[in-house]
Amino acid sequence: MPGTDDRRTVHLAVYDTLADWETGHATAWLARSGFEIRTVGPTTDPVTSIGGLRVLPDLALADLRPEDSALLILPGADLWDAGDELAPFAATARAFLDAGVPVAAICGATAGLAREGLLDDRPHTSAAPFYLAATGYKGGEHYVGTDAVTDGGLITAGPTEPVAFAREVLGKMGAFEGRRLDAWYRLFHHSDEAAFEELNA
Repeated sequence: MPGTDDRRTVHLAVYDTLADWETGHATAWLARSGFEIRTVGPTTDPVTSIGGLRVLPDLALADLRPEDSALLILPGADLWDAGDELAPFAATARAFLDAGVPVAAICGATAGLAREGLLDDRPHTSAAPFYLAATGYKGGEHYVGTDAVTDGGLITAGPTEPVAFAREVLGKMGAFEGRRLDAWYRLFHHSDEAAFEELNA
């Protein structure tokens, strides 16, 4: 489990071609809820997102330890489907889960987890069943056709569901709970004006 001083530190993986839009809701609202967001790159060299944003990682992947973190977030990226360059991030996800520290993966990162064998025996989702099937993984019977899935310490979602992904992350981390979490989701997913007052009550 994370150390007492590190329960409020969330690590966001960053790498070239990362999908900017997929984790913004989650990280912004975690930060607003008192969590520190730290970025983790393959090294500490700058990376460039799909949208052209340059990010200077706070630390290199080799220096990340589960006991120093409350959560690891893995965004999608073109690189997940272009070879094994990001495989070390999936291996780190395994170490986190083995240590009892949650992992949240969206879009291409779910394929990385599938290749690592982390989706073979647990409920999960992604972009589409055939997308994960192409990885050769053995977890097809556990695929759930929904917006986002939380199974114990692992959260998965497809690329079109950044708000549902954030809902699961915020709930898992206790940033919002119960009716406030529902209000947050209704506000940002359904543009429900009534939810604004509930969220801020």
